Amino acid sequence: MSSPCIDVCRYDETTGWCLGCGMAKAEKKAWKQGPAARAAIGAALPARLATMAGIGKVTGKAARHPKRQGRSGTDGSA
Repeated sequence: MSSPCIDVCRYDETTGWCLGCGMAKAEKKAWKQGPAARAAIGAALPARLATMAGIGKVTGKAARHPKRQGRSGTDGSA
C-alpha cells in the first residue's frame, strides 16, 4: 500500500489531522515504520477528510500552502 501523503503537511489545529492526507503526525511516523498499522490508518482517512471538508476546511491538494502552489504552476498566475 502506497502512502496517502500528498506533500501538503498542514495540520488542523483542532483535530491534529493533516489537511492533505488526513493522517496525524504520530500516524505518519507509524506508517513509515512498517505495514502493521497501515490498513487501519488508511481506512480512517477518507472519513476524516470528509469530516474536515464538511466543517469548511480546505482539504487535499487544495490545502497546499499558497507559496507551494506557485511552484507547481497551479495557482493561476502567469
